[in-house]
Amino acid sequence: MREIVVRALSGIIYVALVIGSILYAKESFYAVFYIFMMLCLYEFKNLIHLSYKWTFIVATLIYLNFIETPTLVSKYLHFLLITSLFIPVIYQLFISKITLTSSKLGHYFLALAYIALPFAMLIQVPFIDGEYHPKIILSVFVLIWISDTFAYLVGSTIGKTKLYKKVSPNKTIEGALGGLVAALIGGYLISLYLTDIALIHWIIIAFIVFGFGLLGDLIESKFKREAGIKDSSNFIPGHGGFLDRLDSIIFAAPFVYVYLHIIT
Repeated sequence: MREIVVRALSGIIYVALVIGSILYAKESFYAVFYIFMMLCLYEFKNLIHLSYKWTFIVATLIYLNFIETPTLVSKYLHFLLITSLFIPVIYQLFISKITLTSSKLGHYFLALAYIALPFAMLIQVPFIDGEYHPKIILSVFVLIWISDTFAYLVGSTIGKTKLYKKVSPNKTIEGALGGLVAALIGGYLISLYLTDIALIHWIIIAFIVFGFGLLGDLIESKFKREAGIKDSSNFIPGHGGFLDRLDSIIFAAPFVYVYLHIIT
């Protein structure tokens, strides 16, 4: 019983911190998510045994560069950049052993590509034409949360067909489909009540959030399995680490960012 109470309280505090920082002001959004990035980077460095402490400095410089809206030569430039960085990371999910953890240089570039760059793009998601729209990034988090929640509920109740057993034995295809349906319904409701972005775009964003969020979850599970640990840390009692809570949004946010900036 005590564990359930601790888990519930820490979860409420975490969600309140996310929502409060987003809605209060863009400065609080920047500050809180910078701290989140540093904590996730710390956890990931421990996970892959990265010893370069100046990775934090480089990650900070990348993050600060994105606080002011970056100038794009082309709307598609960041899409090509993200794709070129994330395809090798996704590839690691389908091989028997993660090869990027075999060298310090691999550690370094993996940490920047997997943690720093996604956070830098995440903080650009709510900016449309230079204006801060907190409900956009809040809606993306809502999609992640309801997708994860319903994937767990459906999977634990009727889930039988394993999705990818050797990486995440508890995930099922039925659960994933439940998460997808929930995300699509969430996108529909968000288009009606939270933002002015058209329904078709929120449906596409829901697919992006579900698909890449699931990939992010599986990839972090692969890293943890390789490291022989259950949680990235114990910073959030009952929930593990910040990387455990943010793995889906980390992987999905860059693609949401690119899509929003292409359509606008």
